[in-house]
Amino acid sequence: MTRLLNVKIPPQMIKTPIFDAEVQQFLCGRLWQFDDLPFLQDILRYHITQKFIAIMPGIQQGHKPFCRRCHNTKKQQFHHFTCERCKGSCLYCLQCLQLGRISCCTMLAKWCLAPPVSRHHPKMSWQGQLTAQQQQVSIDVLSSMMKGRNHLVHAVTGAGKTEILFPVIAQALIENWRICIATPRTDVVIELVPRIQQAFTTIEVQALYAGQKKSKKYAQIVIATTHQLYRFEEAFDLIIVDEVDAFPYSKDHYLQHAVNKSCSRVGRLLLLTATPTIQQIASFKKKAAYSFLSRRFHGVALPVPKIQPLWNYERKIRQNIIPKKLIIWIEKCLAIKAPFLLFFSSIDLMLAAEKRLSQQIPQIASVYADDPKRHEKVRKLRQKKYSGLLTTTILERGITIANLQVAVVGAEHAVFTTATLIQISGRVGRSKQFSIGEVVFFHHGITTKMTSCQRIIKKTNKMGYTV
Repeated sequence: MTRLLNVKIPPQMIKTPIFDAEVQQFLCGRLWQFDDLPFLQDILRYHITQKFIAIMPGIQQGHKPFCRRCHNTKKQQFHHFTCERCKGSCLYCLQCLQLGRISCCTMLAKWCLAPPVSRHHPKMSWQGQLTAQQQQVSIDVLSSMMKGRNHLVHAVTGAGKTEILFPVIAQALIENWRICIATPRTDVVIELVPRIQQAFTTIEVQALYAGQKKSKKYAQIVIATTHQLYRFEEAFDLIIVDEVDAFPYSKDHYLQHAVNKSCSRVGRLLLLTATPTIQQIASFKKKAAYSFLSRRFHGVALPVPKIQPLWNYERKIRQNIIPKKLIIWIEKCLAIKAPFLLFFSSIDLMLAAEKRLSQQIPQIASVYADDPKRHEKVRKLRQKKYSGLLTTTILERGITIANLQVAVVGAEHAVFTTATLIQISGRVGRSKQFSIGEVVFFHHGITTKMTSCQRIIKKTNKMGYTV
């Protein structure tokens, strides 16, 4: 018997699994609702019979219910409903409900065989040049990645975080790793996709966010909102989390767990942020896995916000009156033909201001998280079809527009945290051609968050630009 076990079997006699490549490409690394798989039932039954696909219940019941997709175990985050399928009371998960209801009788599918092998030559098309500081950060990140360590990059807004990723992604592709760039905001996904695709033209780059049409193709580079990672498990060898300080990711441990469970067993994380916590910095410094990118790529310092009073602005706007200082600021932007963003603390105040301003300035609009035309309006601002946009904090990050000027109306409001105000300030002066611009915090009372924002930007500028 021992002798037989040691006999070498000729390669031609080893049975190769016969499966549908499209099923493999779509399902590899994913946890997908079986009923929503875009394949014929006969094909799926064959793959299940051959054990190429594993099927499991979406909610595992016991002493504690467990959601197989998001790993929720909090009893208060589960709810009973009358189920048509099982004709009884069924439990479903509230935590990941926005991705489709997962209940006790929902079946999830998972690919069990090896992932597809990329046949594309991983050539980097980007011909730009990194600054000396960007180059050093990129080398540090690569060192951590190859040693299997997670890494934190602390970079000022407009420092060129995306560019320092190019050598890292290029090396990951050479290693045949699967890569995910995850971010809390859809707007950031939309901005990143064309930039990454242009840098790696021979590689399949896939965007995943709410409302996006699902592709059956296997992509070696996936750019997704963090919510989409609920649908993945041990899928990626490198996950780059952009804007780790952004809401809701920074406050939601389920989203953070979704990122971790999407990492392969030997995967590593690269975290990017302009405003890390003291604890994050200390933790990564201890592991020698922290990099600070203190300079903007064009060498010009970040704009320090001006703080100006705008007394009783809310009462005036609700009375259909735009404060004179705000009108003067807008007229200054129009005179120099510079696009502008006006940030508001609430949708209703923003819409009240828009109603009055649109009578004086026809080429303006407002945007907020649930605005179905949000991306179209941002595109029109970029194309100079709009003079400016009124916005909530939804555009605090993930937007780069040349010569942009920014003002916050009601910077004293609780919604404008120090980190938010820093991100808003970072929208200005992001291009080499227009490296300076104006940021104004209009207020009805100065807060420590405004002065902290000024102090941090000044400190960062001093660190980055001291010779």
